[in-house]
Amino acid sequence: MTCNWSEFSLETQGIRAGQTRTAEQEHNDPIFTTSSYVFNSAAEAAARFSGQSPGNIYSRFTNPTVRAFEQRLAAMEGGQRCIAVASGMAAIATVGFGLLKAGDHVVSSRSVFGNTVLLLRNYFAKFGVQSSFVDLADLAAWEKAIRPDTRFLFLETPSNPLTEIADIKQLAALAHAHGCLLIVDNCFCTPALQRPLLLGADIVIHSATKYLDGQGRCVGGAIVGAHDLLEKEIYPFLRTGGPAMSPFNAWVFLKGLETLAIRMRAHSENALGLAEWLEQQSWVERVYYPGLASHPQHALALSQQKSGGGIVSFEVAGGKEGAWKLIDSTRLLSVTANLGDVKTTIIHPGTTTHARLTDEERAAAGIRDGLVRIAVGLENLGEIIQDLQAFAA
Repeated sequence: MTCNWSEFSLETQGIRAGQTRTAEQEHNDPIFTTSSYVFNSAAEAAARFSGQSPGNIYSRFTNPTVRAFEQRLAAMEGGQRCIAVASGMAAIATVGFGLLKAGDHVVSSRSVFGNTVLLLRNYFAKFGVQSSFVDLADLAAWEKAIRPDTRFLFLETPSNPLTEIADIKQLAALAHAHGCLLIVDNCFCTPALQRPLLLGADIVIHSATKYLDGQGRCVGGAIVGAHDLLEKEIYPFLRTGGPAMSPFNAWVFLKGLETLAIRMRAHSENALGLAEWLEQQSWVERVYYPGLASHPQHALALSQQKSGGGIVSFEVAGGKEGAWKLIDSTRLLSVTANLGDVKTTIIHPGTTTHARLTDEERAAAGIRDGLVRIAVGLENLGEIIQDLQAFAA
């Protein structure tokens, strides 16, 4: 069955898009666990390798299961093409290797995952690429940082871990006015809650490890955007550099996408309930959650997101000692840096996910010693709250 998946809802896209049945007429998606493919002749092999004839060549860059995941996610994001890779960080690195050259410049929000800062500052810099870091919500700072050699603007919205919100439409207009691309990490929202490409972004990045999987089973990443941009500038690096997604992981992510819409609604509902409860606790100094009316960008968040998402961060009285005491008092919640799982996770960003930043970089990003991040799962909300109440008992 051939469909124009853009005519269908996200829920249906997540279940049906990308599937191509084999001659066996299987109902579920198959896993193609093969490294290579057989050609019917030398001429056919030559035509495949030259690009004159479409088809599978080698699973580093052509695999039917990976392709099914790519097509499904592209449909859900409203993009023309998706490239699946080995991890979320591999997705960012692949975009960088594909788009950047020595002498280029990148403007990034400073409110991004710690490893993203390190990738730009420590590794891209080795190849002559300079990076500037600005406050996510300060449009004037973004514009001031753009130079004639700026290739793209990069950001997360909501940000990790403070859930700051960027105005995607405004930043897209700014980037395009200066001949730059806008790249948005959509990991926290997923296409179930936010579709940056439809707001003007050029490329969307995912750590498929998080909500796209949804159960903490596999590591993977994805890049979504216009076909020509990805085909000409980014796909060649995947083919040559080899940061490939495994067929098994792609199959797991396919299964995750089938339930993404319903899971994100449930994550958001639990997270809002938890955030509202945290605001009432005397030992909590501040709560960061876009779904709360107290969030400084609440109106902007709900203008481009369907809900607040599943991440709640908050500052505990007593600094690091208070934060660690809270984390160590929990019994139900999982102390792990991963997020997007059906299981609720809790972590101290300052000494884990952002520990390799300098003290100055953490301070500039607003990551204080008492900050705790909870990725709210799908357990009973009352029992999540009960687990946290032990801290104040």
